[in-house]
Amino acid sequence: MTEQPAITTRTAGGVRTILLNRAERRNAVDLAMLREYYAALAVAEDDPTVRAVVVTGVGGTFCAGAAPELLDDLSGTDGRAALLEGLGHPPHLPLLMRKPVIAAINGSAAGVGLVLALLSDVRFLAENARLSTVFSRLGLIAEYGSAWLLPRLVGTANALDLLLSARSVDAAEAQRLGLVQRVVPRDDVLAEADAYAATLAAECAPGSLAVIKQQVLTGWEQSLPEAVDASIRLMVESVSGPAFAEAIQARADRRKPDFPSGVDTVGAGHLRVTQAEYRAKRDET
Repeated sequence: MTEQPAITTRTAGGVRTILLNRAERRNAVDLAMLREYYAALAVAEDDPTVRAVVVTGVGGTFCAGAAPELLDDLSGTDGRAALLEGLGHPPHLPLLMRKPVIAAINGSAAGVGLVLALLSDVRFLAENARLSTVFSRLGLIAEYGSAWLLPRLVGTANALDLLLSARSVDAAEAQRLGLVQRVVPRDDVLAEADAYAATLAAECAPGSLAVIKQQVLTGWEQSLPEAVDASIRLMVESVSGPAFAEAIQARADRRKPDFPSGVDTVGAGHLRVTQAEYRAKRDET
């Protein structure tokens, strides 16, 4: 019997959907599966026909966390090298991508499974799902950058609560804390996330999406004057860009804008996001 691929993809309307495809293991990830997942993200990023990405799990679980094989790899003599070289990309690759990544959390997520969802830009959660960091209950630390991510998403005190206690959080609390942005019936999670991503793909300028992601990520490390100054420079450049001109013409014509598919020539100077710059950041370890 042929083994099913651990990661599958499909594309429609400018949206690439990436599926964690090991339902029999509750989509728990080993190093090979993570490598396939990150490779699928990189392929989506480099595909000019893809404008947004949706990530989901097959079956009733988004991702149960690390499979025993992954823990075995990390417990070797040089677990750090095994992980970073095995992934082929930085663990925070989704944040470096110029395209929006939407998590359709169709079921529970724990440990690294939760972190995969947190690395996405927007999260849709099934109303019966539960989330947990789980690390401290396994004698582990806050893994995969979660101690950096969580305070920025939910605040320091809430992040400490979730990480220290490793307690399970239901959908209502997850939304209240800001861990997720939408809570919907489980059967509707993927459809809702796909519809959201399709709207971004059809109605928003790819260059704007890329630069806004870049602004938010770099803004976490900037002072307010630095962030404001950068936004003014970017605003001036974007006003002279082709996407803005197309948006204005489309409004005058009472039609939807036909934005350029690429993001390499969004504007000039600081606004330009090039493939070379992206790859340099993507491949840093």
